[in-house]
Amino acid sequence: MEQSNKQSIGFFEKYLSIWVLLCMAVGILVGKYLPAIPEALGKVQYYGQNIPIAILIWIMIYPMMMKIDFQSIKNVRKNPLGLVISTGSSWLIKPLLMFGLASLFFFVIFKAFIPTELARDYVTGAVLLGVAPCTAMVFVWSNLTKGDPAHTLVQVSVNDLLIIFLFVPWVTFLLGINKVQIPWDTLIFSIFLFVVIPLTAGVITRAVMIKKKGLEFFNEKFVNKFDSITTIGLLLTLVIIFTYQGGVILQDPFYVLLIAVPLVLQNVISATASYQICRMAKLPHNIAAPASIIAASDFFELSVAVAIMLFGPTSPVVLVCTVGVLTEVPVMLLLVRYINNTKHWFPTQPEEVAHSHVIELPRPAVLQLGQPVPVVDEVDLHVNRSE
Repeated sequence: MEQSNKQSIGFFEKYLSIWVLLCMAVGILVGKYLPAIPEALGKVQYYGQNIPIAILIWIMIYPMMMKIDFQSIKNVRKNPLGLVISTGSSWLIKPLLMFGLASLFFFVIFKAFIPTELARDYVTGAVLLGVAPCTAMVFVWSNLTKGDPAHTLVQVSVNDLLIIFLFVPWVTFLLGINKVQIPWDTLIFSIFLFVVIPLTAGVITRAVMIKKKGLEFFNEKFVNKFDSITTIGLLLTLVIIFTYQGGVILQDPFYVLLIAVPLVLQNVISATASYQICRMAKLPHNIAAPASIIAASDFFELSVAVAIMLFGPTSPVVLVCTVGVLTEVPVMLLLVRYINNTKHWFPTQPEEVAHSHVIELPRPAVLQLGQPVPVVDEVDLHVNRSE
């Protein structure tokens, strides 16, 4: 089954970076002048999890999960190579690349600015951000590049399944290199809380609504109702986070710029590498586009949720994941432009070839009653059979 092909970037999504900056300002002001609010929110916890933030994150993730159609996985045989490239990039190249870039910049290049312990926290946040591929905004990016919606849906559905099984081992392994020990039970619980539960609820909602109202109603009307709710949930979560992070940002805003460098490079390198691999494999552009976009994007909602649960909302780890929200949209829009401007690198689709060979014949003249029929010269109508 295909998602609607009419999806485009909305007003909130297009200017998400601006909203993040506004949320940063509001959160910092609240934290500085109304400290009782973050103190009260911090006391509402269960099993180490901040309940208000958990509810807002569920509001963000649940609508995304409704878009997942596991029935589409049976279509994997249609473009298996594109799926292999995208999956390999998302789960092999990108986590190692993010870890490598973060370690290089935070421990080596920015060593004069960032203390060792803080650098370790920043690498931890980058790992949480880079391990899981995005499952929501990629539908928008794919549509903007005229990517195959069926292939995009298959890849996202596969990634959602892989997150359940690969996120915990990858995070444990990469953080273990930096001697950051995280209990498996805590990581598994976070995946259960922020992936399994909303994914199950989304699948059930999808099945019930399609059975009652049909697929077209579900895609065109029902799911779209949640778009603004998802964005509001994200923005309110960021306001709460910045009430705790405001002191750090005010003390040294330069850190935000330093954090952004490896995050942006990871997005660009991952997308470019996957795009060029698809090009060498001679895949069509509508497969290469979503493959590279999915490989580059991050599931920042999940990374923020896990970071808060493991380290608390005041941790520098959470700040890194939040900067990922700030940088991703403008970077992905630039990548979309790059992908669209290089479409000529890829094989022409059969339907495009057919369209380019259509010959428009002149419309016949309308003769008036009593008008003599004009004499038509002999025309060579031979057709080149080789075309």
